[in-house]
Amino acid sequence: MTRRLPSTDVVVVGLGWTGSIMSLELARAGLNVVAIERGPWRDTAADFPPATSADELRYAVRQDLFLRPAQETLTFRNNISQNALPIRRWGSFLPGNGVGGAGVHWNGHTWRWHPWDFTHRSSTIERYGADFLPPDNMMQDWGITYDELEPFYDRFEYLCGIAGKAGNLRGVIQEGGNPFEGPRQREYPTPPMRLTQAPTMFEKAARELGWHPFPNPSANMSQAYTNSYGCRLAPCTYCGFCERFGCGNYSKASPQTCVLPALVRQSNFEARTECQVTKVNLSADGKRATGVTYRDTSGREWEQPAEMVLLCAYQLFNVRLLLLSGIGTPYDPRTGEGTVGRNYAYQITGGATGFFPGERHFNPFVASGSEGIVVDDFNDDNFDHTQVGFVGGSSVACIPTNGRPILNRPVPEGTLRWGSAWKRATHENYNRTASVGIQGSVMPYRGAYLDLDPTYKDPLGLPLLRLTFDFQENERKLRRFGVDRCIEAVRAMGADRVIRNEITGPYDIVPYQSTHTTGGAIMGADPKTSVVNKYCQSWDVPNVFMAGASLFPMNAGFNPTGTVGALAYWAVDAIRERYLKAPGPLVPA
Repeated sequence: MTRRLPSTDVVVVGLGWTGSIMSLELARAGLNVVAIERGPWRDTAADFPPATSADELRYAVRQDLFLRPAQETLTFRNNISQNALPIRRWGSFLPGNGVGGAGVHWNGHTWRWHPWDFTHRSSTIERYGADFLPPDNMMQDWGITYDELEPFYDRFEYLCGIAGKAGNLRGVIQEGGNPFEGPRQREYPTPPMRLTQAPTMFEKAARELGWHPFPNPSANMSQAYTNSYGCRLAPCTYCGFCERFGCGNYSKASPQTCVLPALVRQSNFEARTECQVTKVNLSADGKRATGVTYRDTSGREWEQPAEMVLLCAYQLFNVRLLLLSGIGTPYDPRTGEGTVGRNYAYQITGGATGFFPGERHFNPFVASGSEGIVVDDFNDDNFDHTQVGFVGGSSVACIPTNGRPILNRPVPEGTLRWGSAWKRATHENYNRTASVGIQGSVMPYRGAYLDLDPTYKDPLGLPLLRLTFDFQENERKLRRFGVDRCIEAVRAMGADRVIRNEITGPYDIVPYQSTHTTGGAIMGADPKTSVVNKYCQSWDVPNVFMAGASLFPMNAGFNPTGTVGALAYWAVDAIRERYLKAPGPLVPA
C-alpha cells in the first residue's frame, strides 16, 4: 500500500550539484523543499577524513563512491540490429551514488562551453554549408545562447572558487588566458594553480608549436576561499587523490563544501536519503505533476505530493524517469520522431604517453585533479575544418592527476604484464613518463538514443533503460586528428618513445573512458524536437523542470560541469522570477 505524505511546495529528485543548488535557492525564496536521494548521506568530515580518503583500493579500484548495478543499471548495444545486454559492472562511465553525486568524486575541471556549442548546427552551416554536416546527424541549436548563460557561468564559478586566468574580458583578449573563450564579465575568483613538471614542459612545447596554452580552470583551490554562500574552502595540498575520491581537506569544490553547509541550515528544507524515486505522478489529464512516488530501503512505497517537481538526477536516470512516468513522447529512431531519449552523446578520449630519457623526475604523486595546461586551438570551430573533414573538435591538455601506486604503472609497449621484467620497467619508468590527452566533442545521430528495454527489468519490475550508441566516422576522424596533436606535443616535450593511446573499433562499454554522458531530454526552441524549453521546463508538464547534462543537444570538447551548474542557476532564476509569479508555460508551445 502506498502511503501518502503531506504536500510540499517542491520535490527535488537527486541531491548532487544541481539538486543542492536549486534546493537552496528555492528554500531561500521561502518554498518548502523536499529532496529525495537514492544513495546515502555523505559529509566531508564523517565520510572523507584524511586518514581514510586516500585509500586507492577502496575508492579507485573497488569504486566505493559509485552506483552499484544492483541499485540501478541499464542495457547496452551498438546499434538497433543487436540485442542489448545488461551492464553488470559499471566501466565506461561511473555514475555517482549518494548525496553530492558525481560532484564528490570529480577531478574539478570547470569549463564554460564556447558560443559555437550553443548554435553548433546553424553556425556550421553558415561557415561550411549544409553538406558539411555528418550523415544521419541530429544536430540542432540549444535555444539558448552563450551570452544569455554567461552571468550564470559566473555565479557557478564564484560558488566553486574556480582557479584560472581569463582569456577574454568583455571582448578584450587577455595574455595568459584562453584566447578562444567567449567574453566574460570578470576574472576567475582565484588565480591559477601552481604547475608541476609535466604541464610546465607542455606549456613550453605548445608555445614552440605555435599553439596558445593556458591554465586549466580548476575547482581545486589555489588559495583559501569563501564563496557566495559563506562556505569556506582550503588550499589544495596536491595529494593526487581527486578523481574517484572525496576531498577531506575541503580543497575541492563539491556540494559538500560549497552548498550543503548552507542548505542544511534552512528549516524549510528536508533531505530523504536511500530512497528510490520510481515515478513522477501526473494529474488525470497528464498536464500537471502532482508529486512523486518512491521506495525506501524497507521496500515501503510512499507518495510525496508537490506543487513542483525538479528532476536533478544523473543524466541517464532523468531520462528513465521521464519514460517511466509517461512525460513526453519516446523517440523512435526509425521515423526520427519523438523527443524523450533522442540526441544521446558520449565523449571522445585519447592521447599519447611519452617516455623521457635521462634522469628526468616528474614526481607524478605531486598532483591534483585539475592542475595543468590546456590548448584550445583544435576545439569546436576554433580552426578551419575544411581540410580535416569533420565537425567539432577537442581540447588538448597535460593534466597529471595522480601517481597512485596501484593503477598508475606506465611501461613501454612490449613489456610483459607481470614478473621481474614488468617490475623493472615500472621502476625505471614511473618517474620518467608524462601524458597529453584529448577530450573531444560528439555530435548526435539518428541511431544514438535511450529507451526502455523490452526484456530486462529491475527488482521492482520496472524496465531498465536501454542505451544504443556507437562512434561515427566524424568522431573517429576527430579522434585521430586530436591524438596526432598529442603525439606532436609529447615529442616536442622531449620524449624519446611515445605510445599512442587511442581506442579503435566500435564503442566499448567496458573500459573507463569518461563519465560525461549527455542528452536524452534535450532543451530547444521546438517541442517537436526537444523535451524542455529554454528555461529547462517540460513542454508537456509545465510544473516539471529538469537539470543536468540530459539537457545537452550534443557533447563538447570540455567537461560538462560548468555548463550543468550554469543551467541550474539559469533554471532556478526562471522559476523564481517568472514561474512563481505566473505558474504555467514560460514559452508558448
